[in-house]
Amino acid sequence: MTLSLDIISLGAPQVEAARAFYASAFSTTATGDDRTADLDLHGTGRLALHQIDALAGDAGTDPATTGFRGHVLSAIVRRPAEVKALLDAATAGGATVVKPAKKALFGEFTAVFRGPDGAVWKLAAATKKDTAPVADPPRPTETAVYLGVIEPTASKAFYEKLGMNVEHDYGDKFIDFAVTGGASRLGLLTRKALAKDVGVDEHGDGFSALVLTHSAASRDEVDALLAAAHSAGGRITAPAARTDRGAYAGRFTDPDGHHWQITTRP
Repeated sequence: MTLSLDIISLGAPQVEAARAFYASAFSTTATGDDRTADLDLHGTGRLALHQIDALAGDAGTDPATTGFRGHVLSAIVRRPAEVKALLDAATAGGATVVKPAKKALFGEFTAVFRGPDGAVWKLAAATKKDTAPVADPPRPTETAVYLGVIEPTASKAFYEKLGMNVEHDYGDKFIDFAVTGGASRLGLLTRKALAKDVGVDEHGDGFSALVLTHSAASRDEVDALLAAAHSAGGRITAPAARTDRGAYAGRFTDPDGHHWQITTRP
């Protein structure tokens, strides 16, 4: 039993426009023929777009949201020029630049944008120099979700009880977990530090417009992860049950209120 971040679900006021934006910005395609299918993030997880009211309703919460949503999504590429290329593609699709592409104080080359749906994205290069031609289009080598939490060390203990393995641990400054094949990375920072890192005001309230999904191999795994979440201090928001599409799924929030869904495939 190991929790993994397989699908990132975002709520948007205009779903088709949001899907078109992300498909163009990240040069990605749907995982199926249906227009509602997830977008494949080049083998680094999947992105699903939903009407924000529907996503909030499924999560059992009010859809109202203001200010910082308490999380940041990130795409990691190989070279600085690819950060610039992705930022150009995002702004061409309607994104707003929060931080322009540049080298940070300690050498990291990054940029930050806010998508038309309101989600904040950080782009980062794994290396400091352009030592090879830029891929066209550039494709992220890793996708991550960073959650703003009260105490990263306490949140780490929660996720470890769900089977996740820590890769980097800097106490209450920053923690992240090892990535399994085809999944996205999960990281933890304090809300204040996370907002400061991307250059936005830390204040905000309401629904995060984000649900993280683990694709379970069986009904037993769904039940086991929900039980582990409850035992570790999470809150079950929807007991496991068969869905309209034939999957078996349940939902919980972690101790900081971030929403998760555990589901089998239909």
